[in-house]
Amino acid sequence: MPEGHSIHRLARQFNDVFAGQVLQLSSPQGRFVDGAQLLDGHRLEEAFAHGKHLFLRFDNDLYLNVHLGIYGAWNFGGDQQFRGASSIGAPRKVGEFELTEGAEVGEYSSPPPPKPTVRVRIVSAHGWADLIGPTVCRTLTADEKEMVRAQLGADPLDGDANPHQFFSALSKTARPIGVVLMDQKIISGIGNIFRAEVLYRQQIDPFRPAKSLSVEERHAVWEDAQKLLQVGVELGRIVTTEEDYRPGIPLAEAWPEHANYVYQRQGQVCFRCGEIIRVQQVAARNLFWCPGCQN
Repeated sequence: MPEGHSIHRLARQFNDVFAGQVLQLSSPQGRFVDGAQLLDGHRLEEAFAHGKHLFLRFDNDLYLNVHLGIYGAWNFGGDQQFRGASSIGAPRKVGEFELTEGAEVGEYSSPPPPKPTVRVRIVSAHGWADLIGPTVCRTLTADEKEMVRAQLGADPLDGDANPHQFFSALSKTARPIGVVLMDQKIISGIGNIFRAEVLYRQQIDPFRPAKSLSVEERHAVWEDAQKLLQVGVELGRIVTTEEDYRPGIPLAEAWPEHANYVYQRQGQVCFRCGEIIRVQQVAARNLFWCPGCQN
């Protein structure tokens, strides 16, 4: 499932290539016809992300709300004036990879025929975007949008987010911190990779009760999540290692071999302590950790 940095990249791309333009929306698949009609022919005012949720606000004060889930993806294309990643979402390689130029560049008069699986097609004068396989795709009023956001935890990538809501939530639950970090009602945008890597970097046992974390540890988890998610936004892929782990290898070239400390490195030696990295299924997801560093 794409993690929060991917959705913030999506929001940035929509703002770059569609904001301020009157857009045509349709549902080639037929499963979102009514919702698309409410937005068709309206101007996109802004796009923004909250965790793993994307919101597109139109000039009639309605919102397109999308959660990609495990299989969802946006595909983009257009003419020479349409620039950006050609695809963001799933399927993707571990750590994420996105092309940096439009999929359709050159002669352009209209988008290619949509695939039967396209839930929403968005078309502007210079390009198009197709949504395939989302978990959530709906049109919301402003009040409904606020209700959705009220159910989500603070997003570390939101400069206006209140981390004290996150700190308070941690102090009230005995669930393992490795489970709590995946709870989007407590903190938004953290997925399996960031969960494993933040806890390793902070040397926190993923099985510790969340309420046992000290004030300093809670702050460290939040601040490290901010840092790593922002790196993901800038790179378009998840790299969590510091330079001492990959001497001579720039951040932009670290993926995939030198991108992560523990994620999908089960059975390999921890570079810090020499223990063997482990993996265990917890709450239906694989949890990666080092028993030497995180005890």
